[in-house]
Amino acid sequence: MIYILPFVSIILGYLIAIFFQPKNKQNLKLLLAFSGAFLLTITVSHLLPEVYYHEIEKEIKTELVTQQQNNHKHHDHDHAHEGHNHVEADHNHDSHQIAEVDDHAGHNHNHNHGSLKIIGLFIMIGIVFQIVLEYFSRGAEHGHVHIHEKMSKIPWALFISLSLHALLEGMPLSKQNNLALGIAIHHLPIAMILTSFFMQAQLNKKSIFLFMMFFSIMTPLGTFASEQLSFLSNYYTEISAIVVGILFHISSTIIFESSEGHKFNLAKLIAIILGILLGYFV
Repeated sequence: MIYILPFVSIILGYLIAIFFQPKNKQNLKLLLAFSGAFLLTITVSHLLPEVYYHEIEKEIKTELVTQQQNNHKHHDHDHAHEGHNHVEADHNHDSHQIAEVDDHAGHNHNHNHGSLKIIGLFIMIGIVFQIVLEYFSRGAEHGHVHIHEKMSKIPWALFISLSLHALLEGMPLSKQNNLALGIAIHHLPIAMILTSFFMQAQLNKKSIFLFMMFFSIMTPLGTFASEQLSFLSNYYTEISAIVVGILFHISSTIIFESSEGHKFNLAKLIAIILGILLGYFV
């Protein structure tokens, strides 16, 4: 399902735009608001805790290995001093162990805090990276596209930025299956808007089809790469933290941009609440 859902959602959005050509922009904005709220909820309630849990688990495993090695060294040290005064040796050994435990505990606290702090830095890198991508995609990731002139060829800057964005989105899916549904719901209205945009810009049908087909395989390709390439799986935490930043930026932008003039909109509010509820309980 982690491969199928993101792929099918883009193809479905493409087909809806081709055959039904939806004209009601208000309905699309509501769908965007729902998808943004759903994606943001999935990110903060599933992916973000998973990133921190994975890092803490990695630190605990490292500390257990270190502790086992230290215990082995102490065991060897005790055997080497069997002929000494046992009372004095035990007293010195206990004092040494207590001091070492205190020092080790303080070191662990600082080390864990530092490693968890780094995750926050990678999240911010993801936000900045998405901002840079949007200089080339013009905000297409959150449905913000406008027609300025007729298109005679595939807009490569848009294609590359969207593909890179989709590729990164797919990488955490290998260990976070719930995110696949969030990505799929996010991609559905984007595919509809992009296809409608290309049709209005009079881009030829073959180019539209190729664009959407290649776009649809990027997220599954990212998932496949993260599962099969060991150097990517070794940096799962860092990559996932970057994706968290990307999704933070996109989903929050979708929510804020889906209303005109920041006026109160009951339908939009209901769509957002439904997105939050579904994202939390999924």
